[in-house]
Amino acid sequence: MGFSELAVLRWLHILAMVYWLGGEWGVFQTSYNVINRKLPLDERRRHMETAYRIDILARTGIILLLPLGLHLGHFWGVQPFAGGWLILFWVLGLGWLALCWAAFVARETDLGLRLTRLDERVRYLLIPTLIISALWSILGDGPFVAGHGQYWFAVKILLYAGLLVIGLKLRFIMREWTELFRILDRDGSTEPVENQLERSIRVGRGLAYIYWIGIAFTGLVGAAKPF
Repeated sequence: MGFSELAVLRWLHILAMVYWLGGEWGVFQTSYNVINRKLPLDERRRHMETAYRIDILARTGIILLLPLGLHLGHFWGVQPFAGGWLILFWVLGLGWLALCWAAFVARETDLGLRLTRLDERVRYLLIPTLIISALWSILGDGPFVAGHGQYWFAVKILLYAGLLVIGLKLRFIMREWTELFRILDRDGSTEPVENQLERSIRVGRGLAYIYWIGIAFTGLVGAAKPF
């Protein structure tokens, strides 16, 4: 019997969603110990390291969802880009993934911080491109097919772009962890730094609830195709 290309792509898409949603939950739970002042700094750093190792799987899922979704969209006839375009989408997507992993590997260095900022700049370009393309398609003139019963794909792209905005803020917070822990390593625990760390994670936790609901709803749109 074998496996069809469509079946493999759908399986990979499901895996990417699972790692995205599950990974974000893991980072959320680990963050409680990252800011726990009662713990020794070395132990807090170990929890931060655990959070980064969990988060890289979530980031991998986030990035792979885009080329996977565009490839699946071609199979379902809701996006017209095929052939060389699909190859380009995969090359760009895997290049973005390589940048993300390079930033992860070098995360404790100045190079890692620079690579992280470059990863963020990719999102500055990608997010408005996806939002404009999705809205333009929903209005009837964009690159994605959005006729009767086919709006779901453009809606899903729009939701994905919105989730990237939240994810970008969460990336800022995790980058700030690295910067603040450098100060803690150098100067020891101080009230201003500890307060700043707690504030940043408190904001991140609030966003995380919206993030989980958004990820789950985006998955529902893709599965049920209600529009």
